Amino acid sequence: MTRKAEMGCTLFRSMRSGPPDATRDTAVRRTVLPLLILLLLTACSVVEAPKQLRGNRVDADQLKELVPGTSTRADATSLLGSPTAKATFDDNTWIYIGETTRTRVGRTPGILQQDVVVLSFDSGGVLRGVKRLNQDDGRDVSVVSRATPSPGSEASFLQQLLGNVGKFSAGAPGTSGRTPGGSGAQSDPGL
Repeated sequence: MTRKAEMGCTLFRSMRSGPPDATRDTAVRRTVLPLLILLLLTACSVVEAPKQLRGNRVDADQLKELVPGTSTRADATSLLGSPTAKATFDDNTWIYIGETTRTRVGRTPGILQQDVVVLSFDSGGVLRGVKRLNQDDGRDVSVVSRATPSPGSEASFLQQLLGNVGKFSAGAPGTSGRTPGGSGAQSDPGL
C-alpha cells in the first residue's frame, strides 16, 4: 500500500470513530449526570403528601346548636349526620370520629389530628350529654402477638414439606387415576 493510501485510511478511521474519547465522556457527563440527579430527586418527596380528612368531622358551630335536655336524636342526625359508631352495649351513646391523616413512609397513614364527639341520650331519645375528646385523651393499647393454636397444626417444617410425598399415585396399577371420594368414582364390581 502506498503512503497516500495509508494516510487516507487513517483519516477515514478517525472520521468514522467520531470525536476523541475525552470529548465523548464530557458530553455523556453533561447529559447523563443531570438526568441521574433529577431521577434521584424525584424519589425524594419535595412536596408533602396531601392531608386526608377521614370520618365524620363535627363542626363546633353545629355542635353548639345541640342543647342537652332539649335536643333529640333526630336533631343530632339532622345537624351532624349519622354517627360513625354506636357504643357496643348501649345504643343511646353515639360516637362521631373524625381525623386528619397524612401518608407517611411505606404508605402508612399518620394521624395529625383526631377529634371524637360522644353524644349520650336517655331512653326517650333526649340528649343528656356532649363530650369532646382528642388525641391527648387516647390510651396506648399493647397488642399481644400470640397465635391461636388450632388442632392438627403441630407438624414440623420437614413434615409439612414432605407430607404428601407418596400419598398420590395417579398412574399406579389398579387405580383409575381418579381421586378417592371424588365425583364420578367407580365402584369395584368385586365387592
